[in-house]
Amino acid sequence: MSNKATIQLENQTFEFAIIEGTEQEKAIDISKLRDQTGYITLDNGYKNTGATKSAITFLDGEIGVLKYRGYPIEQLAEKSTFLEVAFLLIYGNLPTQQQLTGFQTEISKHTLVHEDMKKFFDGFPSKSHPMGQLSSLVCSLSSFYPESLNAHPTAEEFDLTIIKLLAKMSTIVSWIYKKSLGHPYIYPQNKYDYVTNFLNMTFGQRTEEVVIDPIIVDAMNVLLILHADHEQNCSTSTVRIVGSSDCNLYASISAGISALWGPLHGGANQAVIEMLEQIKNDGGDVDKWVNKAKSPTDSFRLMGFGHRVYKNFDPRAKIIKKACDDILEKLGINDPVLDIAKKLEEVALNDPYFVSRKLYPNVDFYSGIIYRALGFPTEMFTVLFALGRLPGWIAQWKEMRENKEPIGRPRQVYVGEVDRDFVEIGDR
Repeated sequence: MSNKATIQLENQTFEFAIIEGTEQEKAIDISKLRDQTGYITLDNGYKNTGATKSAITFLDGEIGVLKYRGYPIEQLAEKSTFLEVAFLLIYGNLPTQQQLTGFQTEISKHTLVHEDMKKFFDGFPSKSHPMGQLSSLVCSLSSFYPESLNAHPTAEEFDLTIIKLLAKMSTIVSWIYKKSLGHPYIYPQNKYDYVTNFLNMTFGQRTEEVVIDPIIVDAMNVLLILHADHEQNCSTSTVRIVGSSDCNLYASISAGISALWGPLHGGANQAVIEMLEQIKNDGGDVDKWVNKAKSPTDSFRLMGFGHRVYKNFDPRAKIIKKACDDILEKLGINDPVLDIAKKLEEVALNDPYFVSRKLYPNVDFYSGIIYRALGFPTEMFTVLFALGRLPGWIAQWKEMRENKEPIGRPRQVYVGEVDRDFVEIGDR
């Protein structure tokens, strides 16, 4: 195949290089298109536009493949911990035991947040959404650590900012949950691993030590790993484009959190539970709602089934299904909403209508069920998603800065009014 692509414009032929990634992904390099031709491309939503070359995550939605730095997600979910995956994404390789121990130790030193941050928590209205709190609190970290504003930090300074953000994010998320209940905050304890420490701050009590079941710890580890990165999605692209202006890491991540907040992105697992609640409140007739989903004249659709990227199956869903089954069996929860979820899962896996359209339960379906089983309110689901996605955002921001990528500046095709003369207000 030729390593050039040609385009004909106004009786002229222009050539553009074809580049190929390590997984045989092919792209036409049009970075000089406007300079050479005066034209730009129009690609609403950037669905066919590669904004960067990245070595972090590879996914193939046609065959259901997801890899972090070349490692299959199935292996990482089974054999690694969240902090191992975080190190892998951010620094490029799985850590040695010495590196992992050092990484964990440094994070444990910085899990406390400044006491003045409590004033931010106290200032939020009792009904404020957890994602609004999270975005504000993460951005405020740049005020507590002004050295992070240096656009060109040393490697040591940058690593410390990464450590602080990873460490404090779990404390902030747990305190947001505690505030929603009106409960006192639980401080981090260095004797715990990262996930156990987070769960203890979230579900623990000041008066007595709560024993966290290892099955819950394992399930939470898996959930965070599966959400850790997902290529150039809306929030990740937001982090990169904000960071391209030399914006500090805290503010860039805060922007990503805001992008994740949207129901078309990170809010999908919340939408799953809301759908299940709707079915329950209607009487719990699963067949009725399945038929509504099948009807071409009904606007209702099942949330948590199929995926806009994965055209076959979501590889994360197969992994998280086991964690979901383990949690429900271990906790023995009697919840009609979760009973409806299991019935819907059975239908989707066996009904020819869903099977033929590859509308299998996705990661959002199972993660929503697990979060509900653990006792999290639905408004906390996207916050937990952000906690898992944090290492990926950091890795993407770091890669963009290290590659010295230019500031993001998309073009447009103007379709507005042309050459209008100003009219005095009395004559309008």
